[in-house]
Amino acid sequence: MTRKAIWAATAVTLAVGAGAVVLGLTDREPATSSPVAVSEPGGAAAGTGEPTFARLENPARTEVRDADGRVLAVFTDGARTVKITGPERTFDEPRFTKATVTTDAWIRLAPREWKEGAEQAAWFKPWLDKALVDKSPDALAIMMDYIDGAKPRKDSKGLQFAGDASFGPLSDTDPDGRAEKSDFYDYLGVSWDFPDGKHEEPAKAHFRALDCSGFIRMVYGYRLKYPLRGTNTKGVGLPRRAYAMAEFGPGAQLMPNTGRAARAYDRLQPGDLLFFNAGPIGGKHIEHSGIYLGVDDSGHHRFISSRSKADGPTLGDFGGDSLLDGAGYWASKFRAARRI
Repeated sequence: MTRKAIWAATAVTLAVGAGAVVLGLTDREPATSSPVAVSEPGGAAAGTGEPTFARLENPARTEVRDADGRVLAVFTDGARTVKITGPERTFDEPRFTKATVTTDAWIRLAPREWKEGAEQAAWFKPWLDKALVDKSPDALAIMMDYIDGAKPRKDSKGLQFAGDASFGPLSDTDPDGRAEKSDFYDYLGVSWDFPDGKHEEPAKAHFRALDCSGFIRMVYGYRLKYPLRGTNTKGVGLPRRAYAMAEFGPGAQLMPNTGRAARAYDRLQPGDLLFFNAGPIGGKHIEHSGIYLGVDDSGHHRFISSRSKADGPTLGDFGGDSLLDGAGYWASKFRAARRI
């Protein structure tokens, strides 16, 4: 029985100070606002004076700290994703797991890849000042827009850009028997011209569907405007398939693919891309991708990905625990990680 046969009233809890706002996904009517919002701007950054900067390794990164030493933001060399410290939120999918993930991380995209000393660049302070009080959906909130029971949401032109996504039918032409067609433009039902020259038309059978890499491209590409490629080649932007993202995708490589289970969990932060050897071919072969969500209330490293058995994006445990550690299926298949 797949998740589409079960109704899930999924809630996202946003804790601000001593209070909390619980926003449940109780129906499928279009919503005019994000399912995750902040009651008040600010977070840890408010009124703290001039920041200081600290350099750390594994991965090479710059921490921005306030006058009291609290971490405001983390910028990683070679990556555009930035971890901003803000109000805590709790993510859950109660129909498919009892676990919850509570985090104060908000994942934003900087205008360019970070490098040591970039805090001196003209763009840095205006961008950070805005990011520290930004209430708009970040990467983690956007991921929840596609899990089971997520409300449909439309733009000003009536195009539905969010709402419960299926995985899509498996492809008869893919040698590994897995769908490689359900990209973001299939979900949207629109044609798309990529900067690298590839033109794509949506497949009717994949309407409102996102496969594993299509889910990542929807979150970071279509929604957050990270550059996308239409092909699986090196160059500016995120390529189409999981193996290409892992092997030569953009950003900072956090865990290289050695062909064995990856275990350097301390290098991860929410929003990182994860890669798995989930196909019939062993070794370094990559056939699945996901996004790291954080440490759950049981102390395990939990991720979200679009999977066929779960019939779409899930952080739950239907068809295998969504965990990177332990003795479960996905933990044994975890191979590499990248921060774009």
